[in-house]
Amino acid sequence: MPRQSKAVERSLPERVLVVDNGAYTIKAGFANAVPDPDTDCHVVPNCIAKSRDNRVWIGAQMEKCSDYGDMAFRRPVQKGFLVNWEAEKEIWEKTFLAKDAEVKCDPHDTCLLLTEAPNCPGALQSHCDQMVFEEFEFAAYRRCVGPSLNAFNDIANLVEDPPRTSDLNSLPVECVLVIDSGYSHTTVTPVYRGRPIQQAIRRLEMGGKFLTNYMKEMLSVRQMDVRDETYLINQMKEDTCFVSSNFRNDLESIGKGPLSAGRKAPRRDGDIVVDFVLPDYSTRMRGELRPHDPTTMAMRTKLGAVANADGVKEYIMALGNERFTVPELLFNPSDIGLKQAGLPETVMQSMSGLPPGLWPSMLSNILVIGGNARFEGFLARLSSEIRQLAPAECPVRVAVAPDPIKSTWLGGARLAGNKVALKELLITRQEYQEYGGAWLLKRFAPGGAS
Repeated sequence: MPRQSKAVERSLPERVLVVDNGAYTIKAGFANAVPDPDTDCHVVPNCIAKSRDNRVWIGAQMEKCSDYGDMAFRRPVQKGFLVNWEAEKEIWEKTFLAKDAEVKCDPHDTCLLLTEAPNCPGALQSHCDQMVFEEFEFAAYRRCVGPSLNAFNDIANLVEDPPRTSDLNSLPVECVLVIDSGYSHTTVTPVYRGRPIQQAIRRLEMGGKFLTNYMKEMLSVRQMDVRDETYLINQMKEDTCFVSSNFRNDLESIGKGPLSAGRKAPRRDGDIVVDFVLPDYSTRMRGELRPHDPTTMAMRTKLGAVANADGVKEYIMALGNERFTVPELLFNPSDIGLKQAGLPETVMQSMSGLPPGLWPSMLSNILVIGGNARFEGFLARLSSEIRQLAPAECPVRVAVAPDPIKSTWLGGARLAGNKVALKELLITRQEYQEYGGAWLLKRFAPGGAS
């Protein structure tokens, strides 16, 4: 009891920095009464990059880079877990402490709300706690599972439920199933009243990085060597790929097999095959998508490059089935020999770890976040396949967050806006120094003291 009294009387800084420390980008910003992700949340590349002129770019400096060709990347987050604090420390210092920092703060006068991936190893959690309190010296801190913060967002509006009353807006939604398909991996996390249900969390070792690497291999074999063009191919994937509603028919429609009798392809060849003009990082900084021109491609095959109407040489790649076979791996990893279930099956595996009484509430409140949620056709395909697998008596409603990249940050900012609830969650640096790292691990563990 004396311990609880002391926690109530402690004073905490007013400023709360919310950091969603993703594998591809860091989403960071200060919480306020009505957080606006467009103005309050800053997206910073979570990497250290080295360009072909041997210049090193750290975090937000990437925005000033003008040549991404042959760029090598070093990322602190691997397989969803922060494993390289040496690199992360440099990025955080540029982002939070430098004179020209995008989200400049004084850690001694700032509370930190930091996300982590589900089922993070204890050794990595302990190292993270040490860096926050001993290296950066934040005044107070809370480490929490990223997907669980989405329970504080307006889920009712997304799934077309009646609006919540004003007295409930600061509380997490009762049940939500969060599918986070990001750069490193994809997780399915059932969240009950703001807390993840640990035994039902499932993970699919498939994310944006894997898809980009797969696309690089396909194009390097079929057209030209792009194995060192990670940045370019990642951009190409984002701009051109889509999730097919009928994979077999789309594959057959561009010449990979005869159409079955009586069946029609949902898309014509001309709808699928497109030309992608590669950037030269001089006159064109970003790749350009154009309708497919077979004549131009025939000239490119012979000459290597094609001169446009202004006489400027352009290098063009024709993209066909690569556009939908790459994101198809999220639904059928076995296509390339991975012994894992696809995303719809992973959702049902997660359901099997829950009491049957929670199934209707979870399946009717499925929220999809992460960069892969932006693929055209992703939501419709996922919703359709989950309906086929779910019990008939359970309604299935799947929604994509308005901004799937910043959704977790927004949920954390809304939690931080509830000062009473946040005060119970935060641990001060003084408490860490008094009770130690092992005590902190227990406090932050699922089911630990709030």
